[in-house]
Amino acid sequence: MSTAKSFEDLFVWQKSRELVKLIYNYARKPVFSRDYGLVDQIRRAAVSVMSNIAEGFERGGKEEIVYFFYIAKASCGEVRAQLYVVFDEGYIGDKELKEGVELAKYVSALISKFIEGIKVSKHKGLKFKKPVDERHKELEELIRSALPKDHPSLKT
Repeated sequence: MSTAKSFEDLFVWQKSRELVKLIYNYARKPVFSRDYGLVDQIRRAAVSVMSNIAEGFERGGKEEIVYFFYIAKASCGEVRAQLYVVFDEGYIGDKELKEGVELAKYVSALISKFIEGIKVSKHKGLKFKKPVDERHKELEELIRSALPKDHPSLKT
């Protein structure tokens, strides 16, 4: 597996992008789309997950990565809470609620795993560059630990 060179390479970011797509799809439903405040709030929370993962990665320091990933994790909780409001208002059904909550919990769990990996890693961040070979090994292990065991890139 290659080392993540950008936030787009991170599996956790890719899954957060799926969460954003799901929320935007729900918000397009005619009955839901008219609840402008709730639509705006849940969209912002979902986008916050994806954006904070990207920002943390791009900041380049270990503490900053952890800080922004915690914000992303909190935004996952916000999305989940708002999904219950969306459900309670009758904008989505049981199946959609379950799908949204499960995806948000999964992204949250990925973020937690990534944070824990960063915390125990000797990796200080990209702005504290090490020789390329050493840095790649550490990042590869960190990313590998954040992937689900059945992820296609682990089958090498």
